[in-house]
Amino acid sequence: MSRPDEAPAETRARPGRYDVMQMTSVGARRRVSSAQHEVLVTPPYRLDLTVSALRRLSTNLVDVLTHQVQYVRVLRGSSKPVIARVAQVRPDALTITLEGDERTRERAVALVRRMLGVDRDLAHFDRAAAGIPWLEPLAARMRGVRPPRYPTLWEACVNAIVFQQVSLLAASAIMRRMIVALQPVLDSDGVSVSLYEFPTAEIVLAADDHLLRAAGLSSGKLATLRRVGEALAAGTLDETMLEKRTSADAAALLRGIKGIGPWTAAVILLRGLGRLDVFPMNDTSVARNLALVAGSGPVDVEGVLQALRPQQGMLYYHLLLARLETRNDLGRASISGRALLDGG
Repeated sequence: MSRPDEAPAETRARPGRYDVMQMTSVGARRRVSSAQHEVLVTPPYRLDLTVSALRRLSTNLVDVLTHQVQYVRVLRGSSKPVIARVAQVRPDALTITLEGDERTRERAVALVRRMLGVDRDLAHFDRAAAGIPWLEPLAARMRGVRPPRYPTLWEACVNAIVFQQVSLLAASAIMRRMIVALQPVLDSDGVSVSLYEFPTAEIVLAADDHLLRAAGLSSGKLATLRRVGEALAAGTLDETMLEKRTSADAAALLRGIKGIGPWTAAVILLRGLGRLDVFPMNDTSVARNLALVAGSGPVDVEGVLQALRPQQGMLYYHLLLARLETRNDLGRASISGRALLDGG
């Protein structure tokens, strides 16, 4: 069933030409075929802003943005990784080039579309934001950002848990150290930055506690990650059961896992399921970003969220982009993983 804010089916991917390209793993080379697909998008669409909202910081090792404003991501294939490269060739089109497992290409294209919010219609948010004086200038600058979405529920849960009650920089450093400790590095021709696949729940569950603690995970967060991984493995939690529920009921289900509170559940739903009808409240970063955009005067947050409903979750992404803008990290090319092995 399509969501009410999905774009028409005319944006469906069009198969393109097939080339031969190189993908290399450390210490080995092998030739793999590459397929290119064109995906139509409804303007305005900004790949750079959407990737910035997805990855948060340019030090993210998994979601890579090159100097050529090409998004590169390693996705899990049926037997081997798939490297997806996305470029915005026109205001109304993206190209998705896939290298690797041919059997999962169709699924990979659909996944990239979902991750980059290709089919989301934000007309309501745009209209509502134009009526809020302090938000309108920011919304105008960020016009074209679409709500990103993690490829798996597991990745959404890990990010939400790791980012609990710590700064953006500290949480990002923990994620980098954990990924480097658990995953081998992949190199792809034409990409100067090392690529990493996000570790699966099975990999994290099998990892030694000391290794994960050394990455910076607290004992409480580690225990929560293991509970989520075990729930996914046992089938007591999965994306389908959350998709079938309203956001309120899905949040209640997530909060049934010890260590997941209202804020974490909201972030999982927003970033993992694309639920724009949720907004992470009681977030100190959101409060700081709100003050940055709206100024020091009082803001009727409830009134603003009411005006933006049912797409109030886009306010979260706009406030994040505003913070990245002040740090000169908005659309910035990714920093090499090799330069971050010390935790940055």
